[in-house]
Amino acid sequence: MEKNAALKKDPRLNTYFADEAERRSVTRTMFDEAAPGYDNAERITALGSGAWYRREVLQRCGLQPGMHVLDVAAGTGLVAVAAQELVGPTGRVVALDPSPGMLAELRKKLDVETLVAYAESIPLPDACVDFVSMGYALRHVGDMDQAFSEYLRVLKPGGSVCLMEISRPQNRLGQLALRAYIGGVVPLLARLMGRYADVGRLWAYYGDTIEAAIEPERILDALRRAGFVDVQCSLTFGIFREYTARRP
Repeated sequence: MEKNAALKKDPRLNTYFADEAERRSVTRTMFDEAAPGYDNAERITALGSGAWYRREVLQRCGLQPGMHVLDVAAGTGLVAVAAQELVGPTGRVVALDPSPGMLAELRKKLDVETLVAYAESIPLPDACVDFVSMGYALRHVGDMDQAFSEYLRVLKPGGSVCLMEISRPQNRLGQLALRAYIGGVVPLLARLMGRYADVGRLWAYYGDTIEAAIEPERILDALRRAGFVDVQCSLTFGIFREYTARRP
C-alpha cells in the first residue's frame, strides 16, 4: 500500500492484495462483479435512510442549483442522483469511478458525463468545478494526499469538498455488531431478495476496510496539507462522518 493510503496496514487486507497495483486490479473486479446487485445491498445496509441522508448532507454542505459537481468514486450513482436533484437543470454533474461496471449501472439512472478514472488522477482541467463529493469510498483510495491534491486542483477558488464516510463505532460491541451486519447479514439478505450478482465478497471487504480505516484526525490533517481551509468533521448516528473543506 502507498505510504499515504487511506487504510492502515492491516493483516486482514493482505488476503485481498499485496500492493497498490494488485489493489486496483482486485477492487475493480470486485466492484464490476457486484455492480448489478449493489443498489439492492446498499438499501439493506442503509435501512432506508440512504437517499434522504445523502441529499441532506450535500445540501448542508452548500450544494446549490446551477453548480458544477464532480462526484468521485460515484459507483452506481447514489450520491450523483442526489447531486443532480440539487443542482437542477442549470447545473452539471460529472461522475468518476474506476469501475466500468458500476458506471454502467449509473447510466441507467442518470444522463450525465462519466469518467473511468481514479481519484489520484482526475482527467479534468484546473479550477473547473464548484463542488467535489465522495460517498463512502475514501477507504478505497490508494494515496490520500494525491487524491486531495487533485480535489483542490479541479475546484474553483472558494469551491467545496464533501467526503461522506463510515467510521468504526467507539465501543467494541458496536464494532462487532457493525462488522457482522455488513459482512454477513447484508450479503445474505441481498441474495435472498435479489436476482443479481453475489455482493458477499465486496461487502466482506467493506467490513475489513472499515476496521482498517485511518483515524479521522489524519484525514483532517491530509486535507489541510493539500491546501484546504475551513476543514471540519461531523458525526451522525455515531458511525457516519462528513468531512468538509473549502479551497481558498
